[in-house]
This record gives sequence, structure tokens and C-alpha cells, in this order.
Amino acid sequence: MTDQDIRLGDNQYGKAETRLVRVDRGGDRHVVTDLNVSTALAGDLSATHLTGDNAGVLPTDTQKNTVYAFARDGVGEIEAFALRLARHFVDSTPTIHRARVKIEQYRWERIGDRDHSFVRGAGTRTATVTYDGTAATVVSGVDDLVLMNTTGSEFHGFHNDEYTTLPETHDRILATAVSARWRHGAAENADWTGSHHTACRHLLDAFADTHSLSLQQTLYAMGEQVLRHRDELVEVRLSLPNKHHFLVDLSPFELDNPGEVFFAADRPYGLIEGSVVRDGAPDAGLAWW
Repeated sequence: MTDQDIRLGDNQYGKAETRLVRVDRGGDRHVVTDLNVSTALAGDLSATHLTGDNAGVLPTDTQKNTVYAFARDGVGEIEAFALRLARHFVDSTPTIHRARVKIEQYRWERIGDRDHSFVRGAGTRTATVTYDGTAATVVSGVDDLVLMNTTGSEFHGFHNDEYTTLPETHDRILATAVSARWRHGAAENADWTGSHHTACRHLLDAFADTHSLSLQQTLYAMGEQVLRHRDELVEVRLSLPNKHHFLVDLSPFELDNPGEVFFAADRPYGLIEGSVVRDGAPDAGLAWW
């Protein structure tokens, strides 16, 4: 083997999970923005890997500080904040050719009508922006959106082999913790908040209104409904763990169980994943999953 047989492959580096909380105090009624920000930079970084020459490296600590400094002027919508950061890193550092900024936003809801007391809300809003000096890709989403239908779900007619023990069912609990991502067709002049709120609403409506014969069918219905109602979106990707609920056998206690008492299993679980794509949408590959 010679030196020509080995080369540096794809690489990136960044600062993961910078925690940022901003309190906007414009009067007595406070607004809380609670974020987890991760940055990843790529470009002409061969020198630091091959010789230890760090002249082209923007330190990860600097990336963290930039997040805090930019927040001083306000965060606003997380997609816009991520775009600001990504463009700054690429446009201000000659060796950096691509920046990816991922943000998780934790929801805080007011306690009643109080001005400065909050309770943590359900679901985590997400945004991931990738910028290469010319074009930006924006992907929004939500994590940990826990949903349940207590009826209206079936699972039968599946393939059986010598290891199959699962009984068919025509009435089951269907529960999941949704991780959803939706890709925007353009990165400019978007109504990020309106898009997020209505996309989430259509995910919920499709889950609730679909008489499900499989979680895969529900997945497609959720993605399709979002695309049919949001013209600015070109692809929806969903990861749906099947949070199994098993009917408990109460016969040893001489009790019946007419679909009322269940064991909620946490693992192992089925994991259903897939995408729903608008015809003609450019392929983004697996990079933004």
C-alpha cells in the first residue's frame, strides 16, 4: 500500500447542542424562546486533518459564541435564525464552503393569563438549514408529538411464516411519537410560523381521521394531507414508532377484559419511516433526514 491508496474523505465539524434561552421583556408580558442549536461546517479543511495546520479552522467555541451574539438582536422564527447563522459562517470564513445549522425549539405555554409563568408544551419544533454559498435548503419539522387513536385501527392480512405469532386484529390502539420533517421549495419570503402551525394541524387531522389498516397507510395519509394544503412544501418525511398497547389477559383472575386494560410496552417497537414527495420536486437524497 502506498500513500496514493489513502485519502481524506468527506468531513465536517461543529458545535453540537448549544443551549440558548432568550427572554423578550418588551413590557410586562414576557416571551420565552428556548433553543438547542447545533452547527456543522465543511470546506477546505484538509490541512488541519493532514498536518495539524489550523489556519482555516473556525473554532467550535467561536461558533457557540456566534449563536449567542446573534441572539442578542433577537431570534425570531427559527428557520430565519438558522439562515442568518449559516450564511454568516460561509460568507465570513474563506475556507468554509457549507454550513448546516440545526435548531430544536422547546415550547413554553403560559400558565393561565400570567405574564411571566410558563409550562413546558408538547412537541419540539425543528429547523435545519444548509447553505453552500449560493443556495439554501430549509427543512422544518416537529419531534416527540405523541398521538393516540383508541379505536379505528386494524392490522391483518399480513404475510405469515414459521416464526409468525402475532394475531390479526380488527380493532387496536394506534399510538406513536411523530418525528416529521418537511422540505420547503424556496428559502426566501416564507411564512415559517404559519407553515409550521398548519403543517402540524394537518398531521394531527390526518392521523385522527384515517381509519388505519396499517401504520404505513397512516404515514402516507399524514404526508399527503400536508402537501395538499401547503403549496410551498415539496416533501414530507415521517418516522413513526409504533407504541404498542397489548390487551392484558385478566382470565387468571376470573375477570373479562372488553378492550379496557392494556400493557403499554416501550420496547421493542415497530419503526415505520417513509417520505411523501410532490411530483417534479428536486431530489434532496437522504442528507436531510
